[in-house]
Amino acid sequence: MTLLIAGVALWWAAHLFKRLVPGARVAMGDAGKGLMAILIVVSVVLMVLGYRSADGTVYWGRDPMWVGINNLLMVVAFYFYAASGAKGAKIWLGTKVRHPQLTGFSIWAAAHLLVNGDMPSFVLFGGLLVWALVEVVLINAQEGPWERPPRAPAKKEVVAVVVTAVVVIVVMAIHYALGVTPWG
Repeated sequence: MTLLIAGVALWWAAHLFKRLVPGARVAMGDAGKGLMAILIVVSVVLMVLGYRSADGTVYWGRDPMWVGINNLLMVVAFYFYAASGAKGAKIWLGTKVRHPQLTGFSIWAAAHLLVNGDMPSFVLFGGLLVWALVEVVLINAQEGPWERPPRAPAKKEVVAVVVTAVVVIVVMAIHYALGVTPWG
């Protein structure tokens, strides 16, 4: 569990550094981008290794109903993520939600909490969910009111839906290859 907690803490630190001590981050210049990227990769490795080796109390198991709900929420989460990817004009969802990427990340974390009712999952997915919510609050406080971006052409919307479907299938295949059955 120590590796898992260290990974989540490092994720928080690397991502919040820019928000909490912006002067220090600016002073690091372009080298700071590389350092933060390395810290984030290390945090992911620690979280994966820690989660795979962690033991803890199990409060509920993988019920087929929760697996199905999780899978539907994953489609929604990846669509939110796709809405954040377009530069300039945004697809429909990107014009309605200020932080589509963090919203998608939050949906991903909450969905995984539903399907994984054990202490390591609470630490991992709960910790990442709280991080995403804190990040939204800090960004809103620092950047002030949101100006809605312009709406992209319908072609971009179709591309976002196709990309979402492909990414969901690839992620499910990766889960299956790692020994986690993503179907109920």
